[in-house]
Amino acid sequence: MGNLIDIQNLTVSFDSKVVLNGANLSVNENDFIGIIGPNGGGKTTLLKAILGLVQPASGQIIFSEEMKNRGSDIGYLPQVNKFDNRFPISVFEVIYSGLASQKHWTSGFIQKDKRKVDDIIHELGIEKIARKPIGELSGGQMQRTFLGRALVSDPKLLILDEPDTYVDNQFEGELYKKLKELNNRMAILLVSHDMGTITTYVKGIACVNRELHYHPSNIISPAQLASYNCPIQIITHGSVPHTVLETHNHQHE
Repeated sequence: MGNLIDIQNLTVSFDSKVVLNGANLSVNENDFIGIIGPNGGGKTTLLKAILGLVQPASGQIIFSEEMKNRGSDIGYLPQVNKFDNRFPISVFEVIYSGLASQKHWTSGFIQKDKRKVDDIIHELGIEKIARKPIGELSGGQMQRTFLGRALVSDPKLLILDEPDTYVDNQFEGELYKKLKELNNRMAILLVSHDMGTITTYVKGIACVNRELHYHPSNIISPAQLASYNCPIQIITHGSVPHTVLETHNHQHE
């Protein structure tokens, strides 16, 4: 299995405050890593460092020869799409923008790239809204559109930051099923608080709370979470996906 990214002793600071300290993580082809941890623990900062959106204070991120073009080799679905939905642009055009080529925009649609967009639209089942203005979409339709934008360049790594936020239950179920299929052709990093669901799909778990601890399995014990300093819900498995919370000690009068 080929290595795509090596993160070595990565430290990121904002205004002299260390947000991520000495993180180490390797991402290989066809990895599916769930990233968990408390709010403000550094999960999104880790993703932004990989994307080149923030600069590390120290350490390095080493990309393989196959990952030299972060613009096309990494697909990114951010937590909140800061997109002006009043802008007169269609679903097709949003997905097309994921090809990230200024020449394409100045010279009009190129036929082979138009076919790529059409293929993604078909794969995601959004043909009926392909020409709709972005401002008329529901939350689920919006996320499908931006997922299409992340996929249209055929990335080797797909990064998603809490993609199930503000969407309907139907899309959430479809999303995880689609991610499982996509993992056959690309590696995935997924930030989520919904560990009761994602542990059905991920292959490894990275606990991020200022420091990063990688667990090479989707099964993790309360003791391991405590040792990783990762204060979240405890994960378990069964015939019905669910989570188990730590025991609460109540005194009854």
